[in-house]
Amino acid sequence: MRIRKGDKVKVISGADKPDAGSKNPYRKVVGIDYEAGKVTVQGVNTVRKHVRPNKRNPQGGILEVDMPINMSNVQVVCDGCNSPTRVGARILSDGSKERYCKKCGASMGQIMPPKKSKVAK
Repeated sequence: MRIRKGDKVKVISGADKPDAGSKNPYRKVVGIDYEAGKVTVQGVNTVRKHVRPNKRNPQGGILEVDMPINMSNVQVVCDGCNSPTRVGARILSDGSKERYCKKCGASMGQIMPPKKSKVAK
């Protein structure tokens, strides 16, 4: 699972899948639950939640909250080619590990820092 908080993603299935003519089909990842395999995406799967008055929300009322969706229903968008793509992981010569776009090969950020044994040599 190579999705991270802050990634741009496209919803590829479900009720919130964008129409063919939508202006910006890409959304931002707000939160991730790796154990459950769920991801919370900004503006997707929004539900209305009735809240009683409390210290945090003194007036109470109806709040709109984004609920998590399955991780398999989203696809990461590459910054290099600006299209939804699969993400791979590769180990570089210094021992660090990075995510990369499977379409264009562009780096999408570091996963693991360089290993000390490789840096010392």
